[in-house]
Amino acid sequence: MSSAAQAHASLVEFGQQHVTKGLGRIVEAVMTKAQGSYVTLGDGRELLDFTCGIGVTNLGHCHPKISKAAADQCMNLVHGQCSIAFHGPYLELIQKLLPMMPHPSLDSFFFWNSGSEAIEAAIKMARTFTGRQNIINMQGAYHGRTFGAMAVTKSKTIYSEGFHPLMPGVFTLPFPYWHQLGVPADTPASKLSEMCLNQLSLLLSQSSAPRDTAAIIVETVLGEGGYVPAPPEFLKGLRDVCDEHGIMLIIDEVQCGYGRTGKNYAIEYSGVRPDIMITAKGLANGFPLSGIISSKALTDKLKPGSMGGTYAGNAVACAAAVAAADVMKEENILENVNARSKELFAALNAVRANPKLAPTILDVRGQGLMVAVEFASPVGTGPYDAFRNADVPAKLASRVAKKCVEKGLLILTTSVYEVIRFIPALNISQADLAKGCAIFAEAVEEVVNEG
Repeated sequence: MSSAAQAHASLVEFGQQHVTKGLGRIVEAVMTKAQGSYVTLGDGRELLDFTCGIGVTNLGHCHPKISKAAADQCMNLVHGQCSIAFHGPYLELIQKLLPMMPHPSLDSFFFWNSGSEAIEAAIKMARTFTGRQNIINMQGAYHGRTFGAMAVTKSKTIYSEGFHPLMPGVFTLPFPYWHQLGVPADTPASKLSEMCLNQLSLLLSQSSAPRDTAAIIVETVLGEGGYVPAPPEFLKGLRDVCDEHGIMLIIDEVQCGYGRTGKNYAIEYSGVRPDIMITAKGLANGFPLSGIISSKALTDKLKPGSMGGTYAGNAVACAAAVAAADVMKEENILENVNARSKELFAALNAVRANPKLAPTILDVRGQGLMVAVEFASPVGTGPYDAFRNADVPAKLASRVAKKCVEKGLLILTTSVYEVIRFIPALNISQADLAKGCAIFAEAVEEVVNEG
């Protein structure tokens, strides 16, 4: 073993010894450098990155304009605490974001550090605006791991196991996802929406009366739950119910927002107006920043000091986000997303069309460059999972993902089902997308052949 390899192995061993076991990793290695769509590890491997740090470095790792903006800001003002005074990048970012909003009513901004914190703020706001407590969330939803966000997260029990009792007043609604509802994958979106909206009527009649319900919170595209877009008719139905009963509609665009689906925000596909919208992840292309956006008519009800945070709206992160907003326009990012999306779906559907592989693939779905492949499973989630298939190999998603890493592609699984998610950079080249898709296709075929 070379001295460099020994040094890297020693660092990995040190990390395994001293970094909390509560963190998981897909590779036992140290990332040393990243540029564009590639990540370099300390053992010398260079991997094509289809994770973007879970949908964060959406304009590629270390984009030169964004990194320079952050570096320049570091020489002027690093920490301009939001409860002391305004700072320039905070206000400039609002100017950049206002034209990108999916509805003109979204004109009041509070920047925090993470998606989870933004969810906490949204829950606080909804309770203040309505004077009510209860929150309706979605089956399969992921909103974060802080206390309130954890309570409205229902994608996997790992996030809350052992941490109960959770925040009270949370009621869960089925999301229009065919597998969770136990209906075929080709069930029309209108039917799925009707089933779930009927359950909402029952929930408001049986579990949480409208007068006690502060908000309905929904991801426009179910993220950790399996990359399932919410049908427009479902979102419109939620809006109608919220309007009828004075309930806040909180739209979580932490992962699916900021260009990921081919529009600035995925809610634009439905035309639905959020009362509160959450954005984060790709907002500052790797610098910690989230936004809680509502209408001034609502946020004027908040008392000064009820919102805040030591690092909220950090000046360096905001400066990076300003540059990211410029890059979105200057590099025609949405056009690239929509062009590459067609190629990604074509490549994945070609894998699905392979007669040998077709029985192993239940679904190819998503929007823009937020796409998933769901594999069949011999065991499913249990004996009553209607889509179990005893003839397919076990643990396909994790095995395919591992095989992809061996072949030079970083990719992630998601959900309680056998799902692999594709989150490449929004500015990924045609060649790199094709390269990643070819690696995935090879990995699927090899794992299926292994049985």
